[in-house]
Amino acid sequence: MKKNPAYDSLFRGLTLFFAVLWLIIAGAPFVFQIMTTFKSQGEFITDGLFKLPNSINFKNYITVIRGGFHVYFFNSMIVLAVSLVLLLLMSAFAAYPLSRMQFRLNKPIYSAIVAAMSIPIHITLIPVFIMTIRFKMYDEVYGLIGPNVAFNLPISIFILTSFMRGISKEMEEAAQIDGCGRFSTFFRIMFPLSKSGLATLAIYNGVVIWNEFVFAMVLTQSQDTRTLPLAIWEYQGQYSINTPVIMSLLVLSCLPVIILYIIGQDKLVKGMMAGAVKG
Repeated sequence: MKKNPAYDSLFRGLTLFFAVLWLIIAGAPFVFQIMTTFKSQGEFITDGLFKLPNSINFKNYITVIRGGFHVYFFNSMIVLAVSLVLLLLMSAFAAYPLSRMQFRLNKPIYSAIVAAMSIPIHITLIPVFIMTIRFKMYDEVYGLIGPNVAFNLPISIFILTSFMRGISKEMEEAAQIDGCGRFSTFFRIMFPLSKSGLATLAIYNGVVIWNEFVFAMVLTQSQDTRTLPLAIWEYQGQYSINTPVIMSLLVLSCLPVIILYIIGQDKLVKGMMAGAVKG
């Protein structure tokens, strides 16, 4: 069938138009956020919201950094790093037998994991709070790791199980013929081949854990143990909110997530497309 040049030009023009439109819609809040960080509180209140700042200064960023930003950042990094390592390892250990082994409880266990994805995390606040106190982990940084791993584990196992099912069985069978047991096959074959899926989970869960607010608020109290989402409370009073400083805090908080996405965006796309085409 012969292609129509006019149709192709129209299609490319519409695609470009909607792409630019979406870029404007998605980028406008971020541009507003950046512009606000260079304004003073008075300038933000008296001038228009989208008016350019009168001058470029970094006073708000300096205020955030001097206000204990490093403490919140360090706590968030600890929670994120430990939670992601545990989450990815546990997801891989659970997804491998569910995707490659046939046993009697395979389907019931998988169904229970899928059902656990529908449980709202907020209904568990009181039980988790009581458990944290009994284990003497209240107001401790490591007390946030358990809930982050537990509530992100079902969807991680679900995604990684589907990913591992798309890996060719011939490679696993060849490894077993060469004398590899289940553990060797997992660590030498399945785990390396699942890097794209693990990278997808790392980015997805990393954003969720980095922005987690509810459990961090309930399970911590002091400034030394709180994470970045709770740092906003330090810059609001009973009757006023220092919006430019809060915007500066949000910009600094977004940077690690943006860097993580830039580093792993290729693996994220591969992980999302895995299984779409099977050879």
